[in-house]
Amino acid sequence: MADTILEVSHLSKFFGNNEVLKDIDFSVNKGDVISIIGASGSGKSTLLRCINMLETPTSGSILFHGKDITEKGVNPSEFRSKVGMVFQSFNLFNNMTVLKNCMISQMKVLKRSKEEAEKNALKYLDKVGMIPYIKARPSQISGGQKQRVAIARALAMDPEALLFDEPTSALDPEMVGEVLDVMVSLAKEGMTMLVVTHEMGFAKNVSNRVVFMSDGVICEQGSPEDIFEHAQNERTKEFLRDRNKE
Repeated sequence: MADTILEVSHLSKFFGNNEVLKDIDFSVNKGDVISIIGASGSGKSTLLRCINMLETPTSGSILFHGKDITEKGVNPSEFRSKVGMVFQSFNLFNNMTVLKNCMISQMKVLKRSKEEAEKNALKYLDKVGMIPYIKARPSQISGGQKQRVAIARALAMDPEALLFDEPTSALDPEMVGEVLDVMVSLAKEGMTMLVVTHEMGFAKNVSNRVVFMSDGVICEQGSPEDIFEHAQNERTKEFLRDRNKE
């Protein structure tokens, strides 16, 4: 039986009278690489923000190993240390060096010693190729480098799963590849990943499951072959036709 890490059931989210997510159901198993695709405004990022408890769902449940994280009394910081998030806009601390950015959460949330946090941070900064820049501040490095630091920071928390919210959309085209390369290597190592992305190549070639969203609804989900070669839903077909024209 698959080891289910996250289970989303009947999730909905309203902003005022606007229902942004409508009765969302899906699960994430250990080792899954799931790409969430769809046009802008389809609810993809809101779904990720609800899963990470940055937004409170209006109704429904999000189970993490069977425990509903939307219930009162759940510590969001503790949960986020196990299910990390990499943001479109990096969200690094500009007043800290690259190394300190990757140490601070380990020390505050996981209560690691400075020495332990530094050792772990260096391990993951090495993994993403950022060791030469550990003394730099975010303002001194490129967008692609910032995103690699953000990934190292998330990995340094030793998460069970990582959420990526359009991790390449704020990058110049020549920097997209360096971030995707890191994500591909994580996927090969078995990291459980939920990725909101406009990179159809990544969704097609790296994911084991693709979820297509439109207007706050999951219209269709399945293997990359199911979605890209044999889509059943008209909205999925139309979206993919439009992407092929670009």
